[in-house]
Amino acid sequence: MTTTFRLNAVVLDTVEGPVRHEFPRDLTILAGPTGVGKTTLLEAVKYGFGLDGVLALVITDSVTDISVDVTIGDERYQLSRSTDPNKRRNVRVTDLKTRERLPDHSTDLDQSPSLNTLLLTALGLSADMRAASKNSTSGNPGTRISFADVFSFLYVAQSDMNRDIARSQDQYLEPKRKAVFELLFMLTNENILALRSEASKLNAEVSAAQKENHTIRSFLRTTNTTGKEEALSALGEATNDQIAAEAQLKVLREAITPAVDRETQVIRDLLTDTERRLADARATVTALSRQQRELTRERSRVEADLARLERMRDAGARIADIEFVTCPRCLQSLTTRPVPDGACRVCLQHDPVTTGHSDDQYEQRQLADQMREMDTQLVVLRGQLAATKNAVTDREALVNRLTVEIETRTAERVTPRLQAYTDAATKLANAQARHRELETVLRQWDRVDDLGRIEDELRAKRDRVRGECQRLEADLNERRDSIIGQLNYQFDRVMRSIGVPSVRTAEISPTTYLPLLNGKPFQKSSKGGGIITATQIAYWTTILYVVVSRGDTQYPSFLLIDSPRMALNSATNMQVALYRRLSGLAGALPGKLQLIVADNELPPAVQRDFAEIDFDYDAPTVSTIEHPGPAAVDTIYENDTEQDEPEADQ
Repeated sequence: MTTTFRLNAVVLDTVEGPVRHEFPRDLTILAGPTGVGKTTLLEAVKYGFGLDGVLALVITDSVTDISVDVTIGDERYQLSRSTDPNKRRNVRVTDLKTRERLPDHSTDLDQSPSLNTLLLTALGLSADMRAASKNSTSGNPGTRISFADVFSFLYVAQSDMNRDIARSQDQYLEPKRKAVFELLFMLTNENILALRSEASKLNAEVSAAQKENHTIRSFLRTTNTTGKEEALSALGEATNDQIAAEAQLKVLREAITPAVDRETQVIRDLLTDTERRLADARATVTALSRQQRELTRERSRVEADLARLERMRDAGARIADIEFVTCPRCLQSLTTRPVPDGACRVCLQHDPVTTGHSDDQYEQRQLADQMREMDTQLVVLRGQLAATKNAVTDREALVNRLTVEIETRTAERVTPRLQAYTDAATKLANAQARHRELETVLRQWDRVDDLGRIEDELRAKRDRVRGECQRLEADLNERRDSIIGQLNYQFDRVMRSIGVPSVRTAEISPTTYLPLLNGKPFQKSSKGGGIITATQIAYWTTILYVVVSRGDTQYPSFLLIDSPRMALNSATNMQVALYRRLSGLAGALPGKLQLIVADNELPPAVQRDFAEIDFDYDAPTVSTIEHPGPAAVDTIYENDTEQDEPEADQ
């Protein structure tokens, strides 16, 4: 039942032609010095699966497409992905069994069709599972499990070789890492994960209901009501107070309404008439003032016209008697040329100026008449305006006198009852405010009851979900104990065979599924370097051995390892032991798993019973592109300088 997972080939389409690497054997070693492109090739494989591979410059500059030929379960696909940033979100998929070109699949989890869904389905896993923490109180339903999470169990990158196992140092990913481990070993399933997510959400809803209930109860403590019954009783009292206050106000309102006598009514009528006549007088003042302004402006215009005519007459009179002897323009003499009778000496045109012209011209007479008429009108308007203003003043005084008299007569009747009316109105307002307040309080008490019921229902549902989850997990306890027992036995055996220094006991934690060295988590046993590297190899080969030997898991029988000798330095015996373990695992289970290892020069003592692909600077992994030489090597990862030094050769 263990899922088949084999990388058959990788094709790099370069600008100089395709480069193809095939992996037909159970164990393949990619050997060569630093910088020939081994890590570049493995990261290209990761990229080809639609993941975030770290692409070297030779890939981004010279490779157009990366294709992987992979067998997963009963399916065999070719996945081709462009390195062009504008095209890399889609992967071309070909079913190599039917030779059918499938629709392009997106690397985005939420786009359809999704490459993530295709690969997880081929592995026999659901694409919509979430990994919630078993005892989560945050309400987080868990992050979505993707093929990238599964691939972290299939690929040991160079950057993690002497540091970390399956990204276990990232605490945010811890629930998902454990969930994927359990999924692959069938220690959990889709139903259990769904129940965990539901329990987490229900726990958040219970917490929210509790918080709201607490908030409302804190508010209710300020209302001086200890319960719903007390609030109902107080509401009844407030209602009675409101009814009584309204009745008292009605009686006072009827008593305050004055019984108007004949004299008061006459004064009121006179006040009304006076106010009307006052308004008319004010309107008349406004109209007369407007007429006065308009007439004054018109008089100014006529006066200006008269002044203009006077200036014209005066100018004509002054110029008429002047006899020009020279031209006022060119200054030539005018006395020597003949001038016709009745013509102007300057322009020789007919001279209209006649002596004895009358000053009493028609236009001047008309304008003067208008001026006199306007002056008369202005005198009349000023008189009317003054009279009207006096009338306004008199009527204002009369209105004020009548108003005071009416108020005095009314106060003698109403004032004694005003305080009682005010008291009753205040009592009614207080009763209405208390009534509204208590209605709000009752609604809050109703909300408390609802929240209590909702909280109980949610808690009961959460407990049922947790119980069902625990029941399903309990059914797997025997399997869990069996698998953990096998893993512990094999891991301890492998660590002893490798001969890791200072390690006396080695086991797999039943809760974190990570190595325990001398009873402590592997991260606390070493900060990195050779011990972590040896632990990595022992851990992953142990898992594969148990997976393939049991044959009843969904764990893919595949492992991609980058640079296991990186931190071993001169520990030759340990290097030989590691490769002996890898070779022995492949040989003991022929055809059931696939191991691909990229490393530098292999130890001489290693028996070559595996496929070895050698690279150098003349024949790098991207062979169609000329290598710049060892002096120009720019590795993808920089090695950690703080590595643990292994003990001397044994």
